[in-house]
Amino acid sequence: MAKKKNPEKKIGSRAKLRMHFLENIGRIMGSDELRTIAGTSEWARRIRELRDEEGFQILTHNDRSSLNPGEYLLETDELQPAFSRGISKETRAFVLDRNGFTCQMCGAVAGEPHTFDPTKKTRLHIGHIIDKSMGGTDDPSNLKAICSVCNEGASNVIYILVLNRNIILQHFCFSLRNT
Repeated sequence: MAKKKNPEKKIGSRAKLRMHFLENIGRIMGSDELRTIAGTSEWARRIRELRDEEGFQILTHNDRSSLNPGEYLLETDELQPAFSRGISKETRAFVLDRNGFTCQMCGAVAGEPHTFDPTKKTRLHIGHIIDKSMGGTDDPSNLKAICSVCNEGASNVIYILVLNRNIILQHFCFSLRNT
């Protein structure tokens, strides 16, 4: 006897969270609410996937100082370019620790209000010293901690390490955003 298929298709936790965020744009939501909506203990990972892999601009206390830990906000349904994670968690942790959890361009410290935009807390990313588009690699020696403000403005910044260990800026292209 053949098994009967359930006509109701099960919706995954990421899809549930996506729908909930889109139905509640502009409303601050707490972790308890989102955990209940997702129906899984992996709810926070699904939110990171929505942000990192799908490009949803889901804000937390790391992005905006007015949000408390455990609060999330989707301000717009406009998506940012999504990216695939090519750098392992271990390499990321090594680079952040090596760089003292500080942006290597402006000196902003992770988790503190950002010098250039005090409404945002500093969120660090991993950037390439020599961009991959110019032949750089994902080797830790070619990686640096960079805050989201500097990461949004810099494009193909190349540094050359000279003999006296000073860093000289060879090429700098900065986008003047919101000016």
